[in-house]
Amino acid sequence: MIRSVVKDNHSLCIIHGLPRREGDEHVVWLEINAPTPEDIVCLKQRFGIDTTRQAGSVFDDGTFMYMRAKLLRLGSNGTPSFGDVTFMLGEQLVAILCQDPDFHPFDTALQRMNRRPSHGRNPKSVLRLLLQVANDSADTVIDRLADELERSAEEISEISDGYNAQGRELGVPDLIETMQDLNEREDIISRCLEAQLSLARTVRYLSGEIDNVTEAELQVLTTELAEDVAGVKEHAYFEHEKVRYLQNAVTNILNIKQNQIVKVFTIITAVFLPPTLVGTFYGMNFAVMPELAWEYGFIYSMGLTVSAALLPLIYIKRKGWLR
Repeated sequence: MIRSVVKDNHSLCIIHGLPRREGDEHVVWLEINAPTPEDIVCLKQRFGIDTTRQAGSVFDDGTFMYMRAKLLRLGSNGTPSFGDVTFMLGEQLVAILCQDPDFHPFDTALQRMNRRPSHGRNPKSVLRLLLQVANDSADTVIDRLADELERSAEEISEISDGYNAQGRELGVPDLIETMQDLNEREDIISRCLEAQLSLARTVRYLSGEIDNVTEAELQVLTTELAEDVAGVKEHAYFEHEKVRYLQNAVTNILNIKQNQIVKVFTIITAVFLPPTLVGTFYGMNFAVMPELAWEYGFIYSMGLTVSAALLPLIYIKRKGWLR
């Protein structure tokens, strides 16, 4: 699928597919998603765009500079999605290639271009705007992840206390579920960091193509964009450290709760072992057992059993092992 952004008088508009040949000079930006063989041939003949995968992250064939990057966007269902995108910077237009037919991270770029026509002045300005939109999208995703981590921190605190706000008892299964959620978010944040690194590389190559004398204003905007990309990357790194901290907290709480469970079973074993030993003695088939002839032999054996259970329990409590 191809979407063409062309100049129409003083504004820009989207055309689904390619425009007529006589309108090629008005094309500002091409968005190419999963091109068909016919599209590949047509793009090569009319614009000189090579849609085959190039070796390396940057390639220049004399007509276009090809820059590969990983981008992310927030989907309509609130989940982030990632896509491999190739930016193609030429003298007359900018093209974007993605093999995912449903990955469209630049839907808001056209509104920005129409609001400020200077964004579409030349291909370099268009590419800078597209990179800005991609960075803003990444910032939105990371902000959403930061909010989710805040909620996870509150859940971990509740699990540590043992009960949630509704009074439901929380335990090891809740910790395991929380850990699985944190692992998924760590994977997403790691991919966000990777995407920001590739985006920073693309901005750096764009900056190298800008003339500092004739395009001073664009150079300033590109420098600001590079700082914004670095800021979002630092934010993602901070959230990555935060999720690692929460993972360690969950692991520690899980170990404590499991130790408490083992401690309970150990105390139960210590308390009931002496009565079991007493019961074992009286279960032996000796020919002579004087207690059987006593009037209060049964009460004596029961008292001995209870005493054998209480003495270890008193000792354990005095040692503070029940806390």
